[in-house]
Amino acid sequence: MDRYERLRLTFGAEFGAEPEVIARAPGRVNLIGEHTDYNDGFVLPVAIDRDIRVAARRRPDRTVRLLAADFGRRSAFSLDDIRHDPAERWSHYERGVALMLQRAGYRLGGFEAAIEGEVPTGAGLSSSAAVEVATGTGLKALFGLDIGPVQLALLCQKAENEFVGVNSGIMDQFISVFGKRGHALFLDCRSLETKQVPVQRSAVGDRRSESESGDGVQIVVADTSVKRGLVDSQYNQRRLECEEAVRRLSQWLPGVTALRDVTYEQFQRYAGHLPEVVRRRARHVITEDERVLASVEALAGGDLVTFGRLMDESHTSLRDDYEVSIPQLDVMVEAARAVPGVLGSRMTGAGFGGCTVSLVRAEAVAQFRRQVPEQYRARTALEATIYVCQAADGAGVVAGPCDPARLFKGVSCPAGDTS
Repeated sequence: MDRYERLRLTFGAEFGAEPEVIARAPGRVNLIGEHTDYNDGFVLPVAIDRDIRVAARRRPDRTVRLLAADFGRRSAFSLDDIRHDPAERWSHYERGVALMLQRAGYRLGGFEAAIEGEVPTGAGLSSSAAVEVATGTGLKALFGLDIGPVQLALLCQKAENEFVGVNSGIMDQFISVFGKRGHALFLDCRSLETKQVPVQRSAVGDRRSESESGDGVQIVVADTSVKRGLVDSQYNQRRLECEEAVRRLSQWLPGVTALRDVTYEQFQRYAGHLPEVVRRRARHVITEDERVLASVEALAGGDLVTFGRLMDESHTSLRDDYEVSIPQLDVMVEAARAVPGVLGSRMTGAGFGGCTVSLVRAEAVAQFRRQVPEQYRARTALEATIYVCQAADGAGVVAGPCDPARLFKGVSCPAGDTS
């Protein structure tokens, strides 16, 4: 029994009817460009082949009933009175999306939804954005909402910022909507301009052998088993420190509204005027933006060695200047780099726990899966979970109005095409 059929049966057992729509949205791993998104900078994430799925059907009233199928938890609320539920905080993502859609003028009716997924929570793979985007994609199809993919991503971000209470940037929701198989997404977080960058050419129809193409690589995510919650972490504090850097630098650099506007040469000129902590935070963001731009150029030229070196430099900066790494993440990175065939490795996500991401030559993946967990266990007494990922497509409707003949067959249509 595949996941679609299992979710359909779970929905039926809970709500006594068939779902009208099943939507999906992927998690993500950011290859490089960490903590740059809320500084109007550049990021380079990929959508991964692990997703959140939402099965839903309409109700004749204004009530919403939710089932978290993986945990057997339930929550209900009225669309006319959407507020927090301290006992069922998992439901805040769905509640927030419904609230922001209505605030934006979209008409919703009551609905029932069952949510299940395979994106690990608290691991830094953006399960929260996947829930938001899957919910928004499902509601778009369910109620025939005329909403474009960019606006969908922005409203899901608003749900996380204004309802859940996490000041995340736009990257997570954007890659969950716009992911493309075999590609990373270069995103300018200020203009929202994007560029698809091939990162696994063998996954997008390149007929050359892996050795000929130079792209016989896998994206390998290693979970430290150290959970972290953004709301309770120092994420918001880092954002305030970046804003302080902008405020101080703008005294000498008129027109600067975000760290994205500051070149490294300008930073060096005025860094001495910044408090030490603020100076280090700004240095990370400014140099990380430069690393993202250099990474896009390296990938375009097939230079995976340079790209791997930039990943390594990113981790050092996150550890020393931004101070969002922890010993377990550092141990995982060190263990990964000890495997021949690992081109680069770094922590990924907001930090304070979660995962690392490594670019690994295909022939080295088996050794990575054996050696890295062994070394990590020996040094931390914790178990690592390894995910070998493919760069996957973004959100879509799996079953519903986009193609009724394909109900529950596991075939997705794009988030922007649900008519």
